[in-house]
Amino acid sequence: MLEKLNLTLATPKAEYEKRLKLLHAELHTAAYQVYVKQVPVVIVFEGMDASGKGGTIKRLTENMDPRGYVVWPIAAPSGEDKDHHYLYRFWRRLPEQGQIAIFDRSWYGRVLVERLEGFCTEAAWKRAFSEINQFERQLTDFGTIVFKFWMQISKDEQLRRFKERESINYKSWKITDEDWRNRAKWEDYEFAAEEALLKTSTASAPWTLVEANDKYFSRLKVLQTVLDKLKHYLEL
Repeated sequence: MLEKLNLTLATPKAEYEKRLKLLHAELHTAAYQVYVKQVPVVIVFEGMDASGKGGTIKRLTENMDPRGYVVWPIAAPSGEDKDHHYLYRFWRRLPEQGQIAIFDRSWYGRVLVERLEGFCTEAAWKRAFSEINQFERQLTDFGTIVFKFWMQISKDEQLRRFKERESINYKSWKITDEDWRNRAKWEDYEFAAEEALLKTSTASAPWTLVEANDKYFSRLKVLQTVLDKLKHYLEL
């Protein structure tokens, strides 16, 4: 699936800025209708390191009422979260009706990083595919609108972004030794991602694959996808 993506897709900056303004205006209205119609929305972002998840989330929420959404940056579990089933901390962070919850990384860590780093048993991550599908089905049956975005960049583009982060002071906080260590396992992560995408893309909660080598193209694709689905489900 990932190998077939056309990562050369790009959008000129002038077109990006023009479309971004229009999308922001429509997304502001759509987000307000999420509140008016009391519909919960979950938006999941996964992808390779440096694929642009944070920048995309920033543009997605830029013109939304801050009272109407929350962004959950997901790292390794700690405290109470660590003592429970891995889905426990996500149940706790699900949105109220009329709210939008955005997950920067998510429950898919069980079948990605936890799988590859040996943080769970083989039986546990294999079982997680069906657990995740059941979890998401419960959300959609309740009326939650679920978005799942996989941000994909090439290995060469990731290297360029890593080096850029190291050379620019205000971006240096974004790059760590762990990022370089994860990069050495690129093929393993991509293999695990392929399996996760294949086994958890369902009719009610499908994955959207995002060609992210060009940040302008990827941001517009995500924003347009969110807008189109919200307008369809909210009958706008």
